[in-house]
Amino acid sequence: MTADAPLWTPSPARVADATMTRFRLFAEARAGRPLADSVALHGWSIAEPAAFWDAVWDFFAVVGEKGERRLVDPTLMPGARFFPDARLNVAENLLSREGPDDALVFRGEDKAAARWSWDDLRAAVSRLQQAFQAAGVREGDRVAGLLPNLPEAVAAMLAAASIGAVWSSASPDFGPRGILDRFGQIEPKVLLACDGYWYAGKRIAIADKLAEVVPELTSLTAVVVVPYLGPDEAEAVAARLPAAVTLPAFLAPHAPAPLVFARLPFDHPLLILYSSGTTGVPKCIVHRAGGVLLQHLKEHGLHADTRPGDRVFYFTTLGWMMWNWLVGGLGLGATLLLYDGSPFHPSGAVLFDYADAEGMTLFGTSAKYIDAVKKAGLVPRETHALTTVRAIASTGSPLAPESFDFVYQAIKPDVHLASISGGTDIVSCFVLGDPTRPVRKGEIQGPGLGMAVEVWTDDGRPAPVGEKGELVCVKPFPVMPLMFWNDPDGLKYRAAYFERFDNVWCHGDFAEVTPSGGLVIHGRSDATLNPGGVRIGTAEIYAQVEQVPEVVEALAIGQDFEGDVRVVLFVRLKDDTVLDDALVQRIKTRIRTGATPRHVPAKIVQIADIPRTKSGKITELAVRDVVHGRPVKNKEALANPEALELFRGLGELDG
Repeated sequence: MTADAPLWTPSPARVADATMTRFRLFAEARAGRPLADSVALHGWSIAEPAAFWDAVWDFFAVVGEKGERRLVDPTLMPGARFFPDARLNVAENLLSREGPDDALVFRGEDKAAARWSWDDLRAAVSRLQQAFQAAGVREGDRVAGLLPNLPEAVAAMLAAASIGAVWSSASPDFGPRGILDRFGQIEPKVLLACDGYWYAGKRIAIADKLAEVVPELTSLTAVVVVPYLGPDEAEAVAARLPAAVTLPAFLAPHAPAPLVFARLPFDHPLLILYSSGTTGVPKCIVHRAGGVLLQHLKEHGLHADTRPGDRVFYFTTLGWMMWNWLVGGLGLGATLLLYDGSPFHPSGAVLFDYADAEGMTLFGTSAKYIDAVKKAGLVPRETHALTTVRAIASTGSPLAPESFDFVYQAIKPDVHLASISGGTDIVSCFVLGDPTRPVRKGEIQGPGLGMAVEVWTDDGRPAPVGEKGELVCVKPFPVMPLMFWNDPDGLKYRAAYFERFDNVWCHGDFAEVTPSGGLVIHGRSDATLNPGGVRIGTAEIYAQVEQVPEVVEALAIGQDFEGDVRVVLFVRLKDDTVLDDALVQRIKTRIRTGATPRHVPAKIVQIADIPRTKSGKITELAVRDVVHGRPVKNKEALANPEALELFRGLGELDG
């Protein structure tokens, strides 16, 4: 990919004012030499990781005892340890402010709204802290949340962290098996669950689901039903469940009191997140408190340029890692803007309405949402002011080059568009935005500070610029997972990241470095296509197909056929649209001219629906298994598992 002229370049004043610039000058003093720009700063951050992360701790004034050592065994992956003598508490650092200003603002479609001050949040955390302890929760115990993106969820996570308990969450739209596959492994002591939720204006009760799940979680000493549909509904749900009470009853004995924070080792477990589970029971990924705190302060503060009083939004559920990332914004003194429900209810303007009404500074969403806004024909810059929005972040899947154009043409011309990519595995990013550098079409701006990211060929060498390969990280970083749950010898952990290249983190993304120093993600490595032995990233195909107006979304797989692999493209079309020969040819022409002839599918098949995970990612591997007659190991990980049946026994794929 050739480097086009930038779509956006920060003004000299904006660069000078950026927190990234202030940190760079701070780091120059630590390094004892000039660091001309953020590229030089990144070079220093990976050459001197102990000094860099020490500077992050001090720059963001982390509360805690740092201890003597900064990095032990710096060449081991896994095995390196950052700040082995430190003691801190994440909740103490995230509850960074007091007073009447907004800490959390909530909207649940057009059904509910709430506004919590910093004092309100601290009071809620205090009461939950006391209630958890009264329920027997101690350091290292697990507290689970099956909740919408409510203020109460943030408070519960902070309360668990304050006493050294481990927080884990899922979204209430998960099925019973999906919930048990996650929480059943980690044996929580307390479960907080809603009585139901709203989506696209529909009231969805989960009482029957909870009645099936709770008896199977035999480790529970308390079940807390959080009212969302209404107090009467919550009371009725609690009455059906063993050892259950509503949240008001759970908190009733406890008045707000001064908060007490347990200062624990840097590597104390903070969170348990889950792999998607589409290839088997989800892996339980345990994240260390200190690493998560430092990484989130760095990403929010430096890469997203979040400051005290900013108003940060990310469209996410509690089943996606971005919720945990969003909560980290509290550590910068920012207000979190929470939203739960459909981003298109009651209309496609709802999130842009929210941005204007609340003075949103960071608008975080997914590549699929941006494409959906485009396909809906919306032009937010004509209908909304969006004057406060300084940055738009996109993740979940690669952001198509044309979506970059759309953001600048139809949403806001003067905005920092940050395509970001990382994963549940690190509850953060490997590559992301930089507010001091230009944004180029189709490119992620660069690697995160402290992340020694490279792209390697199959034989383990750095790939030349413009050549695709495996995204790797060649040096340790503090937010590597602590461990996998129930993996005492670490074999599953090593197999997940270090089996491909010894002592090097292989992330499983198919990527390339661009001439400008940016990166392009072409899709997951395990979903790459290999017709004629040539690796093709699925994102390269989607970027072209999404430009065809009749196509709502698409999914590509490699089908084993006559001793080779052929590319098959499934397309979901707009209502009342039929895939005729003319449309097939237009799709193929678009792919051939926009990508290469090798990307052109051998077969294009119309399909009524495409299976997605709970976080909205399409599932090429599950479809590939169905097409080849193999069992799909964990349908509970999917939001719409019934869609898989549409791909079974398709006659179009026989010849």
